[in-house]
Amino acid sequence: MPSIVSINSVSQVHKSLGLPSPKHPLITVVKTDTIDDYSAFKNVKIVNNLYQIAFKQAVGGSLTYGRNSYDFEDGTLVFTAPGQTSEYTDNSEGDNNLEGWSLVFHPDLIRKSDLAEKISRYGFFEYASSEALHLSLVERNHIEELRDKIEYEYSHNLDSHSLNLINSNLELLLDYCLRYYDRQFLSRTDLNQDVISKFEKTLKSYYKASKEYELGLPTISYCANELNLSPKYLSDLLKKETGKAAQEHIHLFIIEKAKNILLNSKDSVSEVAYSLGFDYPQHFSNLFKLKTGSSPSEFRNLN
Repeated sequence: MPSIVSINSVSQVHKSLGLPSPKHPLITVVKTDTIDDYSAFKNVKIVNNLYQIAFKQAVGGSLTYGRNSYDFEDGTLVFTAPGQTSEYTDNSEGDNNLEGWSLVFHPDLIRKSDLAEKISRYGFFEYASSEALHLSLVERNHIEELRDKIEYEYSHNLDSHSLNLINSNLELLLDYCLRYYDRQFLSRTDLNQDVISKFEKTLKSYYKASKEYELGLPTISYCANELNLSPKYLSDLLKKETGKAAQEHIHLFIIEKAKNILLNSKDSVSEVAYSLGFDYPQHFSNLFKLKTGSSPSEFRNLN
């Protein structure tokens, strides 16, 4: 069983990679070509308590990225939020020589800035590595220009403006990543429609297999796992394509199923609720009224 390594500071990152002390205690940019020794991170589970934006020019080691005809090939960005666990295994010769970099920052860097309140809007920090952002050359250059501005600010004499400029450029970098992810969702419309179809089939199969009696209501996590996607990526994909997030789709599916049962059986409202996977009939009634404007009993009597 692999050992677990927790990364809690920027200084620890530098020390583990055999690099000189960082120029700023809360943020750093690490270039792949400056690292000679990855042994501290090989064949271990890493609990990263920092934010990380990692760029890779090519794919190697254990990380794989789903590519298709719409994707760009000029680099890939993977995002990691504090508390996430990953594992690196060295499967390829010369992988350390691939062009790449990582921008790593501690949550304390943004804690007193506007970015602290906005960080949750960057849902890609919760995506899996297989849901990485694929960049065009123009996009890559833009991202790296902002990275260089951040690096310049923390590498030179710090003054009263430094932290604000670092955070402002960091926020701008993340905003552009948000835009580029929107472009990626748009360019993958055909593939996304296939995911939507499979998502709907997953919900149908859930009830066909009577999983509601064992697991309760279907969850985003369950559906995402069945589709080999992260929950956040699935929800964002559905939101971009349909205007409704995953939880909304699940609720609407359940309500439609409830309508059919109410109109085609004499089961009580409580029995209908339990048959759908609700723990409490009142929760079912509340959701039904929220989505339809009437209670389950009123719906049955009016139809």
